[in-house]
Amino acid sequence: MPGTPQASGRRRCRSGTVTPPVILIPLFVVVRTLGMLDRYAALIIPPLLNAFGIFLLRQFHLGIPKELEEAAIVDGRGYWRVYWNIILPLSRPILSALSVIFFLANWNAFAWPLVATDGADLTVIQVGIASFSTQYGANWNYVLAAAVVAVVPMLGLFLVFQRQMVESIKTSGLK
Repeated sequence: MPGTPQASGRRRCRSGTVTPPVILIPLFVVVRTLGMLDRYAALIIPPLLNAFGIFLLRQFHLGIPKELEEAAIVDGRGYWRVYWNIILPLSRPILSALSVIFFLANWNAFAWPLVATDGADLTVIQVGIASFSTQYGANWNYVLAAAVVAVVPMLGLFLVFQRQMVESIKTSGLK
């Protein structure tokens, strides 16, 4: 049809999500304004402020019965004690799963560390692996050895938190 976006050569994004390249420039401006460029804070803080984590925690906390909170308040607990003694221990599986997901996403990040850091002391492993490739070729033995070294911490983290991840997936579907 002539009026559809596909017919005019434009593509529509149907998912409604914002892709990381769209966020890259505004995030760089914010990090530069806050003076965090070329520091560990530029590599740690922006990826933690993620809408996915907020949404996942919200959905998990909506599944916790209100009766638990109300019973603790009736027993004389304040809101912070209810959170610290009841909500936070119940949230351990989802927090561990979220930390593993964030670690994996940030461990494999390439574009943001390349933009946010300039010094050699802050080079992350993915940028280091890319530096083994040149314009005319690559030292594949170094690239593959570095890829194996990059995989070992992720496998170790997954093996340590495997039970909590399965528990969070198992309890998230219950109502």
